[in-house]
Amino acid sequence: MSSSSYRKAPSGFTTDQWEEFMREGFLTIENALTEDEIDYYVDAIDRCCANDSTWEPGAFYGPTNAVEKDPVLAGLIDHPRHVGYFYDLYGELLKLHLSQICLRPTGGTHSKWHQDGPRTLPYRVFAPTLPMQVKISYWLTDLPRPKMGNFVYMPGSHNTDRFDAYNTHESVPGEKITCPPRGTITLMHCNLWHRVEPNESDVLRKNIFLAYCPSWICEADRHQSSPQWLETLNREQRIIMRSYDYGYHRTKPQASEFPLFLDRETGRQTDSDDFPDLPMRLRKRLTMHEKLNLMETA
Repeated sequence: MSSSSYRKAPSGFTTDQWEEFMREGFLTIENALTEDEIDYYVDAIDRCCANDSTWEPGAFYGPTNAVEKDPVLAGLIDHPRHVGYFYDLYGELLKLHLSQICLRPTGGTHSKWHQDGPRTLPYRVFAPTLPMQVKISYWLTDLPRPKMGNFVYMPGSHNTDRFDAYNTHESVPGEKITCPPRGTITLMHCNLWHRVEPNESDVLRKNIFLAYCPSWICEADRHQSSPQWLETLNREQRIIMRSYDYGYHRTKPQASEFPLFLDRETGRQTDSDDFPDLPMRLRKRLTMHEKLNLMETA
């Protein structure tokens, strides 16, 4: 394929957004969706419910691998609205870790304080600064006050493995109860300590979650994707799903999967002309945060 056949990486973090995300472990972007887009995704959720014999009105509903359940949800795999944030972190080895629909009804379940990822050997042991997984939430319901199934987090807590309220549902000083208007998207660092409040309102909370990670971390909601379904996706979506039948391809993908995206500024497939005889799959490309570090130390 010629370079004109590939897409440039969509926009990602601004400098201010990156600083806030790394400081707080959380980033809120209001008005990310129009009313029509909100309805578009709510309709997709409603179709999934109608097509799933396990769905029960009034009960918590949280099926994973949601992108395989409806073409509208599949369109989120590489959506330019958000995929650039994750490409900034994971570059050419970007992978969809998990996708989920989440309905939290009145009286629905809540969750205790926890971090995402492995508990006995947290991601921070190996990656004390950068997240090994980031989750984006599409908020499709207005949550103007607490006790509506709100997401609660401790700002800056992604920098520690110890949290005294771990595995409890206690309210703690300094926590932030989020009250996002519909159409908001949020990004969460996987090491952030968080919980979910019970829903004591008469509003059914509707969300779509997608988590991304490096390709060499095991996917969370599938082993492989349906080959027939993969054929319905575009090139970038198929790559980001990382449906391999040989395990080591997660670490060293095949040559056909490079580049995932062209550099968003230069439109190039590579960062430099170093080692021009090496194939692209063996050539280091800098991620956004590496470029920022180089600028700061220059």
